[in-house]
Amino acid sequence: MTGKLDGFLKSRKTVIEERLPMYIKDLRAPSILKESMLYSLEAGGKRLRPILVLALLHAYGKDEEAGIPVGCAVEMIHTYSLIHDDLPCMDDDDLRRGKPTNHKIYGEATAILAGDALLTESFKMITSNMPSDVSAEKRIRLVNELISAAGAEGMVGGQILDMEAESKSVSLDELQRIHEGKTAKLLSFSVIAGAILADASEKEIEKLREFSHHIGIGFQIRDDILDLEGSEDKIGKRIGSDETNGKSTYPSLLSLEGANKKLDEHIEKAKRLISELPLEKELMYEFCDMIAARDH
Repeated sequence: MTGKLDGFLKSRKTVIEERLPMYIKDLRAPSILKESMLYSLEAGGKRLRPILVLALLHAYGKDEEAGIPVGCAVEMIHTYSLIHDDLPCMDDDDLRRGKPTNHKIYGEATAILAGDALLTESFKMITSNMPSDVSAEKRIRLVNELISAAGAEGMVGGQILDMEAESKSVSLDELQRIHEGKTAKLLSFSVIAGAILADASEKEIEKLREFSHHIGIGFQIRDDILDLEGSEDKIGKRIGSDETNGKSTYPSLLSLEGANKKLDEHIEKAKRLISELPLEKELMYEFCDMIAARDH
């Protein structure tokens, strides 16, 4: 990772982590609910999804301020999905980012409700917390994009497919369909949201949608690889949990070498698409490389 990308990631991560708790603390809601929401929101993480929103605005040379509430919205949805994913009825995980999972601290009922609250409040981030010069039309489009990415056609649908595939043999096409929904769609929202706020053309947005598909699948392939050879201290959860839970992964279908090759293919395709767009390319190339080489 270059100093430029490292500086960008750190500075934008700081901005997002300063804003996130402000929105929750201002809610007129039961204190235990807000405490549970904040516990998971403040548990750390890369903040990759909100940073991608800001990266697209930066790459187009636009003011990043409008991207901050949108970035917080997508991080709230990502966090709710992790809370629910860790529950005993789902993956039954005790650790997340090196800390006890939400339900281990607050109980299953409160954890479920904290996730519900994060999901619901995320939409208000876009409808009510944007700069005044962001049009109602843009806000509605962003909400619609987020619903498609996070709901039945996206992340939730992908989670169902993932559950159905446990302890079953699936094809590579089926595995990709699972992860298009479960992982790639929410990453894609971040890219598309940044492009919409940057007033990118429809042709550019569709090219960026294809780009985000490749980095989303690449992100998941790297996740699968880290589950085999990563550091538990760095990834914050048990190594080998996919195999324990009977999940098909890219390494289990393609071998570790084959998974690495497939990852390289997706990253190269993503870079090729960026090369065809009128934006600052180096930052986006570095994002691609970071996704392929990350260790957590």
